[in-house]
Amino acid sequence: MVTKEYYSLNEASEILGKSKETLRRWDREGKFIAVREPISQYRIYKKEQINILLKQLSIDYEDTVDNSLNATQEYKVIELFAGAGGLAVGMEKSGIKCVALNEVDKWACQTLRENRPHWNVLEGDIKSYSFEKYKNQVDIVTGGFPCQAFSYAGKKLGLQDARGTLFYEFARVVKEVNPLICIGENVKGLLSHEKGKTIQGMISVLNEIGYNVVPVKVLKAINYKVPQKRERVILVGVRKDIDLKYEYPKPHNKIYNLIDALKKGELYDCDVPFSEGAKYPVHKKKVLDLVPEKGYWRNLPLDIQKEYMGKSYYLGGGKTGIARRIGWDEPSLTLTCSPAQKQTERCHPEETRPFTVREYARIQTFPDDWKFMGSISQQYKQIGNAVPCNLGQEIGYSIIKFLNAYYLSLSKPK
Repeated sequence: MVTKEYYSLNEASEILGKSKETLRRWDREGKFIAVREPISQYRIYKKEQINILLKQLSIDYEDTVDNSLNATQEYKVIELFAGAGGLAVGMEKSGIKCVALNEVDKWACQTLRENRPHWNVLEGDIKSYSFEKYKNQVDIVTGGFPCQAFSYAGKKLGLQDARGTLFYEFARVVKEVNPLICIGENVKGLLSHEKGKTIQGMISVLNEIGYNVVPVKVLKAINYKVPQKRERVILVGVRKDIDLKYEYPKPHNKIYNLIDALKKGELYDCDVPFSEGAKYPVHKKKVLDLVPEKGYWRNLPLDIQKEYMGKSYYLGGGKTGIARRIGWDEPSLTLTCSPAQKQTERCHPEETRPFTVREYARIQTFPDDWKFMGSISQQYKQIGNAVPCNLGQEIGYSIIKFLNAYYLSLSKPK
């Protein structure tokens, strides 16, 4: 059952497992009527309404999904744009062996080497590395390439049009290695970048180099044992000679909250370790001291709202991430690279401060023994940019399922 008094459209959508458009339609049809937030007029839903509908839909939020699967042989992955290792840790936990990682950021490379001295970390610009020696030796290539627009002068939107972008380098490595499957990941905004042309260009490039792209999907981290409302676009390419369907990992029913990240429970067997963390400037702390748990800038006195928000106060939109104090019984909002910056505050539920480095790492589901190198700001940056480890593990299981089926098909008589 839900616990707080009011829920946003996004929150109600997640709890009920229905799309926002479905909830809007039900509102119009009088089936599930929203109330309006007094100032913004956004749809919000009462706790009682949601609980009644949950019963009607017979939704059981105890977890029954198990995506885990053992590999029938050793599968190998090359990871590009590896960052601090979130996806690589997840892949490792699923049972996939990482044979090489490329990353340009020196502090992230130090983090990778500190935690996994046996990993082959290739530090520097991806353009300076050839991966030809791995041709037909590696099953998977993954990469969280930065989103850059292509040149649309060409008609094919193929490899030449991608030249100069980091996606071109991702595609180049895939072409050199010739893996059975490649996985690209990016922010949700990639889907609308350049009005959808960028993602279509990427699909065209992968098609040109011999890969069929599975229908692109946005995976919500909260559905994969991650206590954070983070969304990632997953781009999966399957080599054209393989006549097998890749299936995304099934979403779990149970949603984990901030308390599951920071306190002893199902996700971790102890409370979060103490660590250093950023602090708010004095003027910001005075404002955030006034914000209750689960509250945001709308909960401030009107005169402070106007002073704190400035011109943004008069603009449209809910801006619910500003001056936001996260609640124990909800997932964290998406972590950013800088925990104290304005517009994206994620304040601790009880103390008026940003989350510490280890709290940040827990929300991203890194293990407690994973050390981050560099200054505090560098550590926050590495964690904030990472793929949540548990999401990476679930993707790893889905790849193992695909590869197991592939190798099994080879052993069957024709």
